[in-house]
Amino acid sequence: MTLRPGRTTRKIERPYTRQSRRVPRKSYVVGVPFPKTHQFEMGTKIGDYDVTIWGSARDAVQIRDNALEASRIVATKFLETKLGTNFFLKILLFPHHVIREHAIAQGAGADRFSQGMRRNFGRPQTTAVQVRKGQHILMLKVNSSNLELAKQAMKKASLKMPTPLILEIEK
Repeated sequence: MTLRPGRTTRKIERPYTRQSRRVPRKSYVVGVPFPKTHQFEMGTKIGDYDVTIWGSARDAVQIRDNALEASRIVATKFLETKLGTNFFLKILLFPHHVIREHAIAQGAGADRFSQGMRRNFGRPQTTAVQVRKGQHILMLKVNSSNLELAKQAMKKASLKMPTPLILEIEK
């Protein structure tokens, strides 16, 4: 099944999260794929950084794991080309919410064997983060001389999210 557009999962819905890797028989949600994001901290963690930039959500939305991964990649690539490893970027949230999709038959003759909306609960397809308005999503630490480059990196990361990021600069 192809990836559906992000607008189909943007609205916050009831959390669907109970999964257990240790004791699988206690899981209510079965067959959840692992999130696309495996690395949540990039750059040099231990360092003297003067400025911290927080990226907060402008609206309450669900952010899929592939959007988090895309924003992480674009910000990291930009910062590595400009600053090397002289930064620390952290994704503050983990995608726990499981998104289900009901597969609908497509193409010629699909109406003959399609079940329509019968048994339409859906199967787990991906995971997402449920974010409140104003909640921090990303944290970036840099030196004060690299503040403008850090703002550009956060702007690039913001373009990959379903809601614009509000930047809060802390010195």
